[in-house]
Amino acid sequence: MAEVIDVSIERTQSVTVEFDDGVRASFPLADLRRACPCAGCKGAREQGRDPWTPRAGGVSPTIVDAELVGAWGLSIRWDDGHDTGIYSWDGMRRWYDDDHASGDPS
Repeated sequence: MAEVIDVSIERTQSVTVEFDDGVRASFPLADLRRACPCAGCKGAREQGRDPWTPRAGGVSPTIVDAELVGAWGLSIRWDDGHDTGIYSWDGMRRWYDDDHASGDPS
């Protein structure tokens, strides 16, 4: 798997991860929040429930704080108080690759 060489966080927009093979993967915050990898959010998705309730008017969640978790991933504290998911670099890269293999231009 490619190594992460840079991470850029736009607290109200997206997280962009740059890999050493030249790929720049950008993840909108609403998608990241919905895909939270913590056990509680994963369980909600497995039960067919949305793990995050979108706000009225389509307002996206924002990032209050984020920390690197070693060379493994990113921990995000959201403005709704949620902070238990760690987004692994490998998982984010697979997500990006899967979206682009299916023709999704994002």
